[in-house]
Amino acid sequence: MSTLQYTNVVFQHIIQQNHKLAYSIIFILRTFQLLLFPLSLLYQGILRLRNHLYDIDFIGSTQFDIPTINIGNLAFGGTGKTPHIEYLIKLLSTHSMQVSVLSRGYKRKTIGYLFADKNATPFTLGDEPYQLFCKFPQASVAVSENRVLGIPNLLFDAPNTEVILLDDAYQHRALKAGLNILLTEQDRLYCDDFLVPSGYLREYASASNRANIIIVSKCKPNLSAEAKNNIIQKLKPLAHQKVFFSHLVYGEIMPYFTHQTTIEAQAVLGVCGIARPVLFQNHLQEKYSQVQFKSFPDHHLFTEKDIDWIVYEYEQIEAENKIIITTEKDYQKLLQSAFIEKISSLPLYYLPIEIAFSSSDENAFNETILQYVYANPRKY
Repeated sequence: MSTLQYTNVVFQHIIQQNHKLAYSIIFILRTFQLLLFPLSLLYQGILRLRNHLYDIDFIGSTQFDIPTINIGNLAFGGTGKTPHIEYLIKLLSTHSMQVSVLSRGYKRKTIGYLFADKNATPFTLGDEPYQLFCKFPQASVAVSENRVLGIPNLLFDAPNTEVILLDDAYQHRALKAGLNILLTEQDRLYCDDFLVPSGYLREYASASNRANIIIVSKCKPNLSAEAKNNIIQKLKPLAHQKVFFSHLVYGEIMPYFTHQTTIEAQAVLGVCGIARPVLFQNHLQEKYSQVQFKSFPDHHLFTEKDIDWIVYEYEQIEAENKIIITTEKDYQKLLQSAFIEKISSLPLYYLPIEIAFSSSDENAFNETILQYVYANPRKY
């Protein structure tokens, strides 16, 4: 969804209430977007020059003799990279492959290369790598801003690695992945968007040509064949590119602490620090009759003030059976927070999510991944 489209959705309810105010606001934002467009063109020129230098090998890229699968996007955040990485870990582990994950470790408090071990926390690894480390003990997890330097270190620490999953390395051209998976949301396709600052893209739309696989994520379940074809026509994939469609699947809420039991709640305080909280909020509103909601910035590290706010808002809810629900990513950070004791007596739960494909897409996607890995075994 482009900036303009998103603006129109946000103010749809205002239009119903006050046409004059709504159209005035939209006109101002449209004008602001147009004023920023020259900066987007300048940024695009810089990016195109950089990519061209890589394409002609003026700037070298490093490729390793091991299957490397990159999961990335063109937009800033919110496309669902982590659930797709989890899907790949499950798929490859089911076929007895030793998987390792290399991430940048966004917003961690450490620098350089770090291998996840018993001393790891969300603050040393970053929230998403730490979530993967806790959730998949069969996989190795490491973080490094420089992926080219990170892979040799990772292979030293996890010498049995057979496949490396690269988290958000699509723009990391210094490393040439063997298979590039590009994610784009159904409601915010990169072909409908613009480069920052006039849009949400961090790389221009035609950079999608580097992808081997394009996944349209966060689709509506049971998306019709006609809707899929319309999206494919908009994306205009190249001959070598395959397009798949995935959607989110919400699990049952899980308690933070072992002493808690699941209860039938009437009211919920939803708390999250993710890029696009609207789907999480909508799910809570569909399932519970009374929902209070608070969204923090993506990858937010909770402070004592935040914890005090959560306690206060929970106490203000007038209902007998009330609980607090966070996302799986926020669960780990809150659990490791120095202020967890302030809320440890409250009914805290988190909501797991995973991704799923339609049956036809699932088989084709799995086969594509496995064929790549089997055709490119690690060379020791």
